Amino acid sequence: MKIFLKRSLAILCLILSSYSGMAQQVDLFKMQDSTSAADDKNKTERISNTFYSTRVVTAQTVEITGKGSMDFRVNHRFAPLNLGFYDLFGLDFVSARIGFDFGIAKNLMVGIGRTGTNKETDGFIKYRLLQQSSGTSNIPVSVSILGSMMYRNIKMDPALKVTTSDRMYYAAQLMIARKLNEHTSIQVSPTYVHYNRIINLTGGAKDLFSIGLLARQRISRKVSINAEYFIQTKKFDGTYNPLSIGVDINTGGHVFQLHFTNSTGMNEHTFIHETFGSWGKGDIRYGFNISRIFRIGGKKKS
Repeated sequence: MKIFLKRSLAILCLILSSYSGMAQQVDLFKMQDSTSAADDKNKTERISNTFYSTRVVTAQTVEITGKGSMDFRVNHRFAPLNLGFYDLFGLDFVSARIGFDFGIAKNLMVGIGRTGTNKETDGFIKYRLLQQSSGTSNIPVSVSILGSMMYRNIKMDPALKVTTSDRMYYAAQLMIARKLNEHTSIQVSPTYVHYNRIINLTGGAKDLFSIGLLARQRISRKVSINAEYFIQTKKFDGTYNPLSIGVDINTGGHVFQLHFTNSTGMNEHTFIHETFGSWGKGDIRYGFNISRIFRIGGKKKS
């Protein structure tokens, strides 16, 4: 764990090491959410675009899908690169998640998704408690909370006598982020995950805690480098802390993400606590995510 922690801290230091004072661009979340603009009357500026997307790679960010918008998300992840040339370095195998996120209110969003691995369906609700701002109302950080539920539908050995309740998993997360400047953002995410029943795993516990470290470093008007790492307080046997490094390309209407990670799962209990790949052993998976925003709530009033 100390080795992974050192690697994580080194990555975060590298990301935070270089930045300059370029002007802020108008991108995806400013387009979605008019509350990101400065309030001239109250002389309060709400800080927007802490991250390009509602997820860094797999982990959730403080960002909220704008009211009246739908975010259609497709996540692809391939097998480990160390499978070699015969399996085209993992590209012959793929796991995917398709999800729909909806902006319900100014600071509220919900989402639902389906992952092919273990045939899991997940749903979540996320609410922004605070938005970083400066001026008359000076709030140093943005804060969001998340509650999610997962259901594993894959067929299991009848001898295990698995009930519907046994297939349920729950997660709660607090996200605290700060946009340090126009280039650099960081986030800390204390996370709690509950297993109704532990199946085909040893060690660990039904109640598991972790802390996520997320960072974004913008390198151009439309490109940023991202990293996420979760430190577990207790692990299942044979699992590792998940580390993902990626690149976001923002085209204004959608975000295209390329990444490398040691995890297979794409929801909280699988990617945090059921990562069996090790970066040190070459169990690195290439993947990409596509996020496309659609306006479904009608035109905004001027």
